[in-house]
Amino acid sequence: MKYLKIIKNMIPKVILPLLLVLIWTGCASDMTNKFNAPKNAFGQANRLCVIADQDVWEGAIGDSIRYLFGAAYPILPQPEPLFDLQHFTPQELDLDPYRKELRAYLIVGDLSNPESPTVQSITKDLGAENLRKAHEQTDFNIKVGYDKWAQGQTLVYLFAQSKNKLLDASEQNFPAIANKLHKTDKEQFEATLYFGGESLTLKQKVKEQFEMDLRVPSDYFVAIQDTNSIWLRKETEFISSNILIHRTPYTSQDQLTKEGIKKLRDELGKQYISTEIKDTYMRTNDVDLPMLTKAIDLNGAYAIEARGIWDIVNDFMGGPFLSYLILNKEKNELIFIDCFVHAPGKKKRDYMMHLEYIIESLKFSTPQ
Repeated sequence: MKYLKIIKNMIPKVILPLLLVLIWTGCASDMTNKFNAPKNAFGQANRLCVIADQDVWEGAIGDSIRYLFGAAYPILPQPEPLFDLQHFTPQELDLDPYRKELRAYLIVGDLSNPESPTVQSITKDLGAENLRKAHEQTDFNIKVGYDKWAQGQTLVYLFAQSKNKLLDASEQNFPAIANKLHKTDKEQFEATLYFGGESLTLKQKVKEQFEMDLRVPSDYFVAIQDTNSIWLRKETEFISSNILIHRTPYTSQDQLTKEGIKKLRDELGKQYISTEIKDTYMRTNDVDLPMLTKAIDLNGAYAIEARGIWDIVNDFMGGPFLSYLILNKEKNELIFIDCFVHAPGKKKRDYMMHLEYIIESLKFSTPQ
């Protein structure tokens, strides 16, 4: 078996952007019509502009928003937030027209203060009658609007009848709001990831070997392929992005555990992944940061998901990984998919979200 050398100076520069698996439920609802602005919105995915009065932003509500939406994305070598937050008061928003052309806004208002500029803006956008009806149904509510100042915008209005109720609203509806905002990023993911189209050759290779469809971007190539494994890579000047797929017999429930997925991952890391230095290989580093695992449904298949960081034994390389161990009941086997990046000195959240987005496209040819 040939070892593939990971060249240290071959690593990516990207324009990227993933994905909370949460449900848009509760009291949230979309507005029935769009604002239909003429311009096009701009800005990176995962960037959120919060519009709120200064006293709201500097108080407990602002603390809650920063704590929830600015929480660390799991798990990266250096902490990076789920969203890059930027705050403006309505007055500050009006000072610069470009501030009104971003892609995602969270507009937060305490309706008990009718003199609030933010509340006045919310009332103008949603209508006093709609807010009255919302208040009759619940103490707080969420509405979603689109394209107010530019095409491609999503605006989430979060409002309540007091600061305490608004604080409850931000905490209880964070998963739904985060999911809604991430869903709006999918078009940008698509445009960035598949800018050059899909690799039909690699898609066919994966389908023939593992009986599953996977949308592989055109800038990936086969690094290694043997009877049970295929390693797909993307290399740029600044980043190495990798997807390793492997099949193995299913022999015990112990394989579908935290210990089982780590054992398999380390075995494959030792078999396939080294650098130019002798006696180097990849391993899971759960000493510096924990490896987190959970059971998930991956497009109808039972799977164990693992997130953590990796490093290279006897060398100074490392980065984040996202792994899936999928049970194929029909064939009594496991499909292991390991996604990892090497991007020294670069932020890695968006790179990992791109890989997660690729895996979300996975569909099995036969029921799992």
